[in-house]
Amino acid sequence: QVQLVESGGGLVQAGGSLTLSCEASGGALVSHAVAWFRQAPGLEREFVAWMTRSNINTDYADSVKGRFTISRDNAKNTMYLHMNSLKPEDSAVYYCAASTFLSIAYRTPGGYAYWGQGTQVTVSS
Repeated sequence: QVQLVESGGGLVQAGGSLTLSCEASGGALVSHAVAWFRQAPGLEREFVAWMTRSNINTDYADSVKGRFTISRDNAKNTMYLHMNSLKPEDSAVYYCAASTFLSIAYRTPGGYAYWGQGTQVTVSS
């Protein structure tokens, strides 16, 4: 059973940068496909970024492509979301997720068994 704990959220001005971390315990993150989702008030949880176990393949939501980068450090059992050129519409609670399976549903929350508790990101204009 993998436990995930996010950190790094906060308040940042538009155009700024922030890096979110997600530390895993109870299992090796290297054995999992990993992803980031976000959820703004009143909206459904939406896909942000994804990386396969091998780190060869990544995918991003169109809204963040070119600005966000997903990565992981297997030695630290931690995944990251590097966010640049932040916009007010990026404000949301960000969640990390992991799955032992490579699923075609990787862009949907149902594709993941393990979730972090979320960290708030607020981008001011």
